[in-house]
Amino acid sequence: MGFLICACLLQLLFLGSSPAAAQSPSPARALDAMLQDYAYRAFVRPHTGIVYNGTVPADLAGVAVSGLRLRSGSLRRKGFSDYFEFSFPPGVIVQPYVERVVLVYHNLGELSEKYYPLPGYTYLSPILGLLVYDAANLSAVGLSELSIVASGSPISVSFSNVRAVPSGSPAPQCVWFDLDGVPQFRGLEANNVCATYRRGHFSIVVNSSDVAPAPGPSGAIAPLIPTDGGRNKGSSDAWKIAVGVVGGVIALGLLALLLVCFVRYKREKKMEVMERNAEVGETLRMAQVGRSQAPVALGTRTKPVIESEYVA
Repeated sequence: MGFLICACLLQLLFLGSSPAAAQSPSPARALDAMLQDYAYRAFVRPHTGIVYNGTVPADLAGVAVSGLRLRSGSLRRKGFSDYFEFSFPPGVIVQPYVERVVLVYHNLGELSEKYYPLPGYTYLSPILGLLVYDAANLSAVGLSELSIVASGSPISVSFSNVRAVPSGSPAPQCVWFDLDGVPQFRGLEANNVCATYRRGHFSIVVNSSDVAPAPGPSGAIAPLIPTDGGRNKGSSDAWKIAVGVVGGVIALGLLALLLVCFVRYKREKKMEVMERNAEVGETLRMAQVGRSQAPVALGTRTKPVIESEYVA
């Protein structure tokens, strides 16, 4: 029993000290799960190839979500054009293969910077998302995303609500966020058009750190103003340090408990060995003494000698 307890504590030690146990889903990933649920709720009487617009709660006002159910084979052979800003050419492959898929569309609107902060860059358009799920169960929640790959021409994203580039800014860029929120940048394919071969979240940004500052009054030195990106980075680092400290304390406590359990287990095993050795010994012969039984030794090492034998 003691050994089993030690084994369980050891397993808890490794699980508790692992990074996956200490980290929780990011706000962006939690939003993806919620929007998948709202998109699936819109399929009241679902038909293939029809766009269904979902309804979001008040705290997500300004966010748009829609769902489109398609056959994987049809998407590969024919593609699908004009799914809002997205246009799918023929040759889009779903991985792993399922018979039907749901293409979930996101438009994060004014909440784009909240869920996808990008220090040093300015968003010129809202973030648009495209995620793919299995359509086998339209009542399911918490589904894992499927992958899509454009094997021929890329999927085009034509942004319609794009702000003007600030004066003195460099050329705008397309940004693509993968499921982990890691951004990748590339140039525009055409005016307000980005291209992608995979699913994710997309927008048009401009590098605001390269904007030349406006000249100030002569002889005056403008004070440095901290940016939101610096505060976000500092708070993010503090959160990571706090999680690491808590995880270390938990791991240390489990290690101490495991050590105590191991010492107790060794002590119990030692006592068992001593008891077993005490029980294994020479068995004495029993003899009748009066009306009771008493143990009798089998013999003595020195034979008694009668005194008369010493007389010559």
